[in-house]
Amino acid sequence: MRAPSRTIAQARELRRRLSPPEARLWSRLRARSPNLPAFRRQHPIGPYVFDFYCAKARLAVEIDGVAHDMGDRPQRDLRRTEWLEAQGITVIRIPASDLARSFDDAADALMRMAIAMAGAAAPHHRPSGGPPPPLRRGG
Repeated sequence: MRAPSRTIAQARELRRRLSPPEARLWSRLRARSPNLPAFRRQHPIGPYVFDFYCAKARLAVEIDGVAHDMGDRPQRDLRRTEWLEAQGITVIRIPASDLARSFDDAADALMRMAIAMAGAAAPHHRPSGGPPPPLRRGG
C-alpha cells in the first residue's frame, strides 16, 4: 500500500534518528541473507510509519518505549494495529524494557516468527527451529 508523501518524508527523518533499542535491533535485522526474510526500518504503510516491517511475512514490529503508555497513545496504537490488521498485516509490539533485558532472545524470537510467517505465505519455504516464544501481539 502506497503511503502519502508526508508519511514517506516522516519515515526518512525517523530513519536518521532511531532510538537506542531500535538501532540495536536494526543492527541484527539488517543482515540480508537469501535464507532469511528481509526487514525494513521505519517503513511507511498507508498513513503510518512502523519501526520495522518484513514484507515477505507481512509483519510489522513496533518497539514501545514508556511514551506508548501515556496519554492517548494506547488508543492511537490500538487504532493503528486495527487498521494494519485490516490490511492483512500482523503487528508485534515489543516493550523496549523487554528488549533491553533479553535482547538476543527477543531478536531471535522475532526472526523465527518472521521465518515461520513467511513460510506460511510461501508454502515451499520450510523454516527451521521451533515456534518462537510469545511476543506481545497487537495493540
